[in-house]
Amino acid sequence: MTRRIVHVDMDAFYASIEIRDQPDLAALPVAVIATARRGAVMTANYVARRFGVRSAMPVHVALNRCPDLVLLPQRMEVYRGVSAQLQEVFTRYTDLVEPLALDEAYLDVTQQSSTLADAEQLARAIQAEILTETRLTSSAGVSVNKFLAKLASGLHKPSGLTVIAPEEVDTLLTRLLIEDFYGIGLVTAGKLQAPGIRTGAQLRSRSLAELQAVLGAGKLAPRLHGLARGVDERPVEAHREAQSIGVERTFDQNLTTREALLAELPGIAVEVAARMARRGYVGRTVVLKLRYADWRPVTRRRTWTQPLGTAEDLADAASALLTSELPVEQGVRLLGVSVVNLSRQEGS
Repeated sequence: MTRRIVHVDMDAFYASIEIRDQPDLAALPVAVIATARRGAVMTANYVARRFGVRSAMPVHVALNRCPDLVLLPQRMEVYRGVSAQLQEVFTRYTDLVEPLALDEAYLDVTQQSSTLADAEQLARAIQAEILTETRLTSSAGVSVNKFLAKLASGLHKPSGLTVIAPEEVDTLLTRLLIEDFYGIGLVTAGKLQAPGIRTGAQLRSRSLAELQAVLGAGKLAPRLHGLARGVDERPVEAHREAQSIGVERTFDQNLTTREALLAELPGIAVEVAARMARRGYVGRTVVLKLRYADWRPVTRRRTWTQPLGTAEDLADAASALLTSELPVEQGVRLLGVSVVNLSRQEGS
């Protein structure tokens, strides 16, 4: 049976809430920042993005790009309250709702719609209800699986609604860059680009065996082999619990000094903390991952008695783990921080 999947993604969620509550900011560049001692951008409105301000960017870099940037502290309790409103809207249309974060979710509306056109009308109604009840805009994607629906929701932001029909898949995917495929991060992109795989067309041209030679014998190669052809069999999973939340950063030039490595951790920690907060988690085990210039991986972890969730605590924990590995023997090409042993944050 052909599924009908809707992906709803709020537009610049945190910043849009702040502008909704302070309308005088509407025409100004605005960024919401974490309240850690080492600031970084959590999200920016579309005015600020035109200056190159992006999520996880250190505040001083953002201010260099946009000196008039309005910086606002996060109000996570407010954001969680709006997220609860969104979930209430979603469940009016289907019980099969899979939240990805506070501001986005997959909805399986197969039982509620017989065609993609029907699903499009449902998505339009959902967007209208969200706007009425929260005074916030959203973008939506409609297609036959989760991968294509999420891809569609990002094509025409903000306030967009895009449908990807099966007959459009081949043309669309062939012209994408591999970085545009959901789930391909910097590390995987680098591995694919090394043998000349830079576009969807080039990804589609490689056999499964060729991709396994590049990516290894795990699940990634078969998954990308399918995604390149628009195939994604993952069901929408209601009430799915996260096992880990983390961020990895790959560097264009290997980092070789203590100062350079430690300077990267606060920004990574801010992004991890933001992802945890969006999903309502804290965690007790912090994992540090290094990958050296020769691709040798090193992983260190420590478990705390009390759960951690703030960017400041995560940065301190990761810094302690990194210090045990210093000085480095050679350059570091990848640095990552993740949190496991997760539990729900009180009140979420």
